[in-house]
Amino acid sequence: MLVTPNFHFNGNCKEAIETYKKAFGAEVLCLFENKDANPEDYKPEEGHSNYVYHVELMLGNTRVMMSDIINAPDHASGNSVSLVITYDSAEEVKFAYEKFADEAVIISPLQSTTYSSCFVSFIDKFGMRWELMTEQTER
Repeated sequence: MLVTPNFHFNGNCKEAIETYKKAFGAEVLCLFENKDANPEDYKPEEGHSNYVYHVELMLGNTRVMMSDIINAPDHASGNSVSLVITYDSAEEVKFAYEKFADEAVIISPLQSTTYSSCFVSFIDKFGMRWELMTEQTER
């Protein structure tokens, strides 16, 4: 299992990437804009195709994920970080998620995405935001 911080921005993720590159020597591993997403995963609002859908940076030895979340009613300064738990298989994702499902507020339902074969995002009953996923594999 791999634990990764995930930062959520209100339209200024690309600016943050450049700042983190300059300040920390961050290296961009991958970057998808909304227009790169599989339409079955995500359909951006009109005019939002160039916002960041998913980016991964290396800050030293730590992988950090980031994205823009535009017009999200629950997005506020200080409420912009989740922890991503990456598993080896979809079965592990589903097993962990089942422990939260009854009392969780679902942000993104269990699904396959452009960057993960099994992904779910939710806020647990304690108010913590989690994203459980596999890498893009068939497992």
